[in-house]
Amino acid sequence: MTVATPLDTSASGAPDEHRPVYLDHAATAPVDPRVVDEVVTYMSYEFGNAGSRTHGYGQVAKERVNRAREEVAAVVTAKSDEVIFTSGATESNNLAILGLAAYGKSTGKRHIISTQIEHKAVLEPLEVLRSEGFEIELLAPTEGGWVSPATVAAALRPDTLLVSVMAVNNETGVVQPIEEIAELLAGHDAFLHVDAAQAVGKLIAPLQTKRIDMLSISGHKIGAPKGIGALIARRRGYKRPPLTPLMYGGGQERGLRPGTLPVPLVAGLGAASTLALKEAKQRSASAGAIKQALVEGLLALGANINGDPKRTVANTLNVSIPGVDSEAAIVALKDVVAVSNGSACTSQSYQPSHVLQASGLPRERIEGALRFSWGPATTEVPVQLIIERLKGLARA
Repeated sequence: MTVATPLDTSASGAPDEHRPVYLDHAATAPVDPRVVDEVVTYMSYEFGNAGSRTHGYGQVAKERVNRAREEVAAVVTAKSDEVIFTSGATESNNLAILGLAAYGKSTGKRHIISTQIEHKAVLEPLEVLRSEGFEIELLAPTEGGWVSPATVAAALRPDTLLVSVMAVNNETGVVQPIEEIAELLAGHDAFLHVDAAQAVGKLIAPLQTKRIDMLSISGHKIGAPKGIGALIARRRGYKRPPLTPLMYGGGQERGLRPGTLPVPLVAGLGAASTLALKEAKQRSASAGAIKQALVEGLLALGANINGDPKRTVANTLNVSIPGVDSEAAIVALKDVVAVSNGSACTSQSYQPSHVLQASGLPRERIEGALRFSWGPATTEVPVQLIIERLKGLARA
């Protein structure tokens, strides 16, 4: 059985007879051909520096950067001057978390709430703050892989500086209750930070919640090039989040992120953001058709879905098949599909998933976990062949 999607993206990563079908979009996505055109234009023809104010080349570049701010802001209904361009969600997470340290120390607010299932780009900066005397409280998820708003409410204290909860888990695709958490923070001064690397273009309304103070975006998850992202830093009234920069020199991005702006990458992120917002419904329907076929086939093998299936995004599926080790499955499937067994950031040496461990899953299920993830460039998935290969492993 092969599932085809209605989107015409054959020029941007469609499978061919010589390569496996790419099903690791949670790690990175191919650049949309329409975005490529935009990037090349601002790389080879409109190559000016957005900081050059004395000639037309710089003015054109500046205008494109300003338009990109509007395009990125529109996805989350922020204001364009609340968009800070970074190298990606990892840098955005670091700026949001470490950038609050000085304010926390000056006000005596040293309590931070986050979760055990965050990406390392959040967990590691938090450990840095722990070493500087901050109290870091990491909440455990339910067995379904999501953190209950009630546990967040119970953890809140008068000295809570920050609550940092991801929007969509990068391993399981489970959507976290961001809107509910934002609502319970309505009467509290704590800043709310959301790592939205896996959510932009997939979730619309939750990311537009005004109580989210800071939101991290990664371009290469939505069809933009690698090396570009953004931190949305929303104002409360007239006050911006009291961030201090991690680097200095140049004063760009309101003094929070110095250095010459990579205009081609910024243009690419802007274009990709516009496409993600415009095509959100179509992409979701297309991804859902693939997911349904994969789920039906894998459940026939006795697969266990990791993460509450009622709470997952349409483009990600994490499963464990009894008796099948994930490393063996990846090898058996390598000429059919490209899949993973966890976060790309920790895949150089395999370690059991901290996300699935936090959810309390048994060791055998964790060791057998496979993550399938796809996107608008996925035109077909060889479901039947996947099932046949995995069935052979299960018998062995």
